[in-house]
Amino acid sequence: MIILIFLVVAYLLFCLTLKPLLTKAGFDGTKAWIPGLNFAEAFKMVGDNPSRAWWLLFPIYNIFVYVGLCVDVVRSFGRYKFSDSALAVIYAPIIFYTINKNNYKYVGPTLKLEKEYAQKLHEAREKGDKLVLARLENNNPYKKGLAREWTEAAVFAIFAAAFIRMFLIEAYQIPTSSMEGSLLVGDYLFVSKANYGIRTPETVLMVPLVHNRLPFFDGESYISKPNLPYFRLPAMTPIKRNDPVVFNYPEGDSVYFDPKRTWTLYDVRRDPSKAQLTQNKPLAVRPIDKEDHYIKRCIALAGDTLQIRDRQVFINGSAAINPKYLQYAYVVNNPGGPLNTTNFDDWGISQEDVLDIKGNEMVLILNKEQQDKIKATAPTATITPFPMSPRPLFPYDEAHYKGWSIDNYGPIWVPKKGVSIHLGPENIAMYRRVIGVYEGNKLEEHDGKIFINGKASDSYTFKWDYFWMMGDNRHNSEDSRFWGFVPETHIVGKPLFIWFSTKDAMMSHGIRWNRLFTSANKF
Repeated sequence: MIILIFLVVAYLLFCLTLKPLLTKAGFDGTKAWIPGLNFAEAFKMVGDNPSRAWWLLFPIYNIFVYVGLCVDVVRSFGRYKFSDSALAVIYAPIIFYTINKNNYKYVGPTLKLEKEYAQKLHEAREKGDKLVLARLENNNPYKKGLAREWTEAAVFAIFAAAFIRMFLIEAYQIPTSSMEGSLLVGDYLFVSKANYGIRTPETVLMVPLVHNRLPFFDGESYISKPNLPYFRLPAMTPIKRNDPVVFNYPEGDSVYFDPKRTWTLYDVRRDPSKAQLTQNKPLAVRPIDKEDHYIKRCIALAGDTLQIRDRQVFINGSAAINPKYLQYAYVVNNPGGPLNTTNFDDWGISQEDVLDIKGNEMVLILNKEQQDKIKATAPTATITPFPMSPRPLFPYDEAHYKGWSIDNYGPIWVPKKGVSIHLGPENIAMYRRVIGVYEGNKLEEHDGKIFINGKASDSYTFKWDYFWMMGDNRHNSEDSRFWGFVPETHIVGKPLFIWFSTKDAMMSHGIRWNRLFTSANKF
């Protein structure tokens, strides 16, 4: 609401300060208060086509159109300094007000005048009239020094790059092996933010081209207040089952930062032993768009029922189609001696995939193709499933969800927008975070009863759609089995293609040339 009030006030101030400028320029100042017509008149005042005002209806591009118009307005009143243009970009009503207060006169439509002046310079050069040329160059109000040219070019480049990154396409690096062998550690991706709908930023004040941590400094790269409410433009395509998706880490709203890894507040609460690891580490409370980025495969959509039985995922009672390079942990025992690891990198077996080595026995994360290659080079080797140790899993309620493991999990229903469910002690753990955090309600539990926003409730209707995300590396992936549902508010974008790839994410280890410009949507 605060942001909406700010925008309304800013627009009213724009109209108020534009009115006397239109009057000075010989236009009807009352039109400054008519939405749409005010911008059309301003375009005419600077010598541009008034139909350009229609471009202000196009999100993102309209920002560039508006900023350019404001700069041209102040130049039409003889304000040519860099500081004038900068103030027009930062907050136009201020400089509009000073132009009127200090009685600056309208010198004419700046775009036409600048074009005419450029024509005079061209004619003087063509005629070889050095005297006229020198006079024109010395008195040129549109001339910019080298420092200003470079500064404006740099500012525009940063501004444009920040907007492209914020709204259209962003580059990401794969830091872990959770999506092997579809996506490898060291892959660099371009991700489209338009496919699943452009999400406007929540954070307003931030360092451009930086996500959440300042490089070389121990601190966050943004100020969380003021902020904007969640808003997303229509999607080009909906999220489909088995799509790889980039999203903001749902539990990443409160994190302890460490150069080696990030621990969430919830990690510490669930496992007190981690409190020692995070001791004296700063706790950062992050808005949604500044939470860490994850990439996983969307296994289940809103409204689906998911279950895992003996490693096989079932969706709505039917066995799901598995990715080609699905990976699990195996014990590889080679009686003939230690396994030859020379070809591991070429086979896509990363350092993270080697879980343990004891003599001739190794615990490896492998897909079917990698198993076949090991058997081909070591025919006597045996490959058997590795028994995974029990781990606490979402929703962390052993009383009501007994015996769940990463290989035998569920059933679990994924929340869908507009659907109502019964709430009680038996299922509140499953939806507690959805109701209280993602959907912003005050959730309380007393004497076996549930209170939502102060009212006793035995049902709830969901505001958003949710998704269930899992890595292809099923035994080495921190995914929905550990932190639950991914709200639609956290969806960032769709991976497009791999534009660069280094072995083990290190240039010194070499470049994977065969992965350059290949699809990031392998299945």
